[in-house]
Amino acid sequence: MTSTGPPPAHLTRALFLRLLAALPAGAVLPSFAQQQPAQPMQQTKMNTRPIPSTQEALPVIGCGTWIGFDQRPGTDEYRRLPGVLDALFAAGGKVIDSSPMYGRSEETTGELLAALKQRENREAFLATKVWTSGREAGVAQMEQSFARLRTQRIDLMQVHNLVDWKTHLATLRGWKDKGRVRYIGITHYTASAYGEVEAVLRAEKLDFLQINYSLDAREAEQRLLPLAAERGVAVIVNMPFGGGGLLRRLRDQPLPAWAGEIGCASWAQVLLKFVLSHPAVTCTIPGTSRAEHMADNAAAGAGSFPDAAFWRSHAPSIGR
Repeated sequence: MTSTGPPPAHLTRALFLRLLAALPAGAVLPSFAQQQPAQPMQQTKMNTRPIPSTQEALPVIGCGTWIGFDQRPGTDEYRRLPGVLDALFAAGGKVIDSSPMYGRSEETTGELLAALKQRENREAFLATKVWTSGREAGVAQMEQSFARLRTQRIDLMQVHNLVDWKTHLATLRGWKDKGRVRYIGITHYTASAYGEVEAVLRAEKLDFLQINYSLDAREAEQRLLPLAAERGVAVIVNMPFGGGGLLRRLRDQPLPAWAGEIGCASWAQVLLKFVLSHPAVTCTIPGTSRAEHMADNAAAGAGSFPDAAFWRSHAPSIGR
């Protein structure tokens, strides 16, 4: 833990004060990044990439809500979460991804956005999922997501882990025609399912694929990412930190000298820059419940992204 001191340069004074207010009494503000930054992070606008099916610009760094947003009002963990959304929006991000399988995360997201009144101005791009079998059960679960998220329209509804995907995609196409959802897609998180994911991508017209991809899990490079690009499907990357294990292994190691050359001040930013270096990737959604980590993650979305040759020559062993 470090003493509070002055806020980093890319934080507004209002956001810094909000971070302080979110801390329990007597606590001090933790280190701003997931590790000590190698150099100060500069304020730069987050990049956007087009959603292929519409060309709508989507900021490249969003926020996942698994575990971190499964919190109840009145707890210290819940009180920290408004600062996470503040940091996301302040950096130019807007994608918030959830699921009914994430405990209370959808409900928490809806409460926080209602308090911040972000939905009225469309700063938030809400993505969630259906995760059940059968048409009636799927409709009921998705209606519950609308209620929990406190919205009349969801930006992206995804079939979670391909569960009963034929049934739910049929429902979602009708809802998309009616304007209840703007985009539809599928998700998975493990290489063992890539064969089925590939088959669905080839057979169905989709807006989005959400899939795992990281420096230590690169299997998606082989077929899925090229296929998504070929089919005009946007890609949201989950687990960019290798499920967290990769970042934990790296955080005590010094940053390589080349990290600063690509605008990275933390290992988290290096890992996110790697994911965003693939041209098929539209957005990545690292999960966090801490505002300082959200701001650190978001900084990776600014500036340029190295090409594949850079990663082959500079980071051949990271994650291996």
